[in-house]
Amino acid sequence: MGDPRILYITGWMRSGSTLLGNVLGELPGVLHAGELHYLWRNGVLNAGTNSTCGCGRDLTRCDVWSSVLGADGTAQAGAARRMAILQRFLLRTRHTRTRLAEAQGRTRTVPGVVEALERTAAVYRTLATSGGERLIVDGSKYPAEAAALLGRTDLDVRVLHMVRDPRATAFSYKNAKEYIDPMSPARSSGYWSAFNVASELVGGVAPDRYLRVRHEDLCDRPREVVGRVMRFAGLAGEPPVDGTGLVSLGENHTVTGNPDRLSKGDTVIRSDERWRTALSAREIAAATAPALPVLTRYGYPLLPTR
Repeated sequence: MGDPRILYITGWMRSGSTLLGNVLGELPGVLHAGELHYLWRNGVLNAGTNSTCGCGRDLTRCDVWSSVLGADGTAQAGAARRMAILQRFLLRTRHTRTRLAEAQGRTRTVPGVVEALERTAAVYRTLATSGGERLIVDGSKYPAEAAALLGRTDLDVRVLHMVRDPRATAFSYKNAKEYIDPMSPARSSGYWSAFNVASELVGGVAPDRYLRVRHEDLCDRPREVVGRVMRFAGLAGEPPVDGTGLVSLGENHTVTGNPDRLSKGDTVIRSDERWRTALSAREIAAATAPALPVLTRYGYPLLPTR
């Protein structure tokens, strides 16, 4: 077996990565791991929310994740606490430039990053023997982590940058949900800009291993866009979605993420345009302003229609 092949999804939250990952997970030999970054904090330490495996079992009782974590609960907790610390201080979005410099060999990789990546690579290797033989989809969406992973010579990493109109993500964050706290439109778009600009930095360093996809295009032309992502990820065959956006979703083993990951059966990929009328003009303006530096570069209008 060659090096594990990883499709690492980056960008801001609520961009459709969970749905796309589950669609790709319907292909033979493809495993959608969900937001693997949170395996340690949410899945092992139970310090977060929405941490049940996509198959509906606790991680320690899931065949896939029990093989990853092993049987020693004490060792799991110790490793998880250590990983959470390393992620917090070394793999945040603000660290993207530094991690890119290390991945390019321009600076020495700090020991903590090496340690975190070794453990992450070990997880990938186990997943590659547990359903991810052709591809592992990691929807963690941390640009600094994507940057660091590009420097590994034992992993075949491709970075998929997913973008969605910042007004739509602001609407999604407007009200509290079971697994996320509410966020103001301005704050949501501030994060939107930071995560997307950082993701572009990754693409600038490794353009041949980077692809940007808009959520809106995925919804408008699902079969075409999924096919493009498949080719980018090195997957042959037909997309598991038809021309109308219909896909039949089975069981998955996502470690955490949007609760929609738990959905099974026939699903239609379609756009959600409720934000155009549900957000007030003031909220739309508040969500637009922080995104101005890159808004039009992604093809989004300054003044959206309502």
